[in-house]
Amino acid sequence: LRLLPRQRYLRAERAEVSALERKRNILCCLITRILKVEKQLHIDNLVFRVIDACQKGELGPGLQFLSFCCHSVDVLSCVLHLL
Repeated sequence: LRLLPRQRYLRAERAEVSALERKRNILCCLITRILKVEKQLHIDNLVFRVIDACQKGELGPGLQFLSFCCHSVDVLSCVLHLL
């Protein structure tokens, strides 16, 4: 068994962090866009709408072809981040 040089691990970690930050930013933008349209939306409905938009690929202008998996924990984490 041979381990890869340390630099490769660091680059992989940075790439993972960057992907998670992009995902969080997309979800936060989507949450904000939904909340601007729907003024008094219950948290359960908000989570459902965000997950539904992610599954349908309706992430916003220029992001329709991006696909990623979105779970309720991701959405709730972004809601807390926005608060």
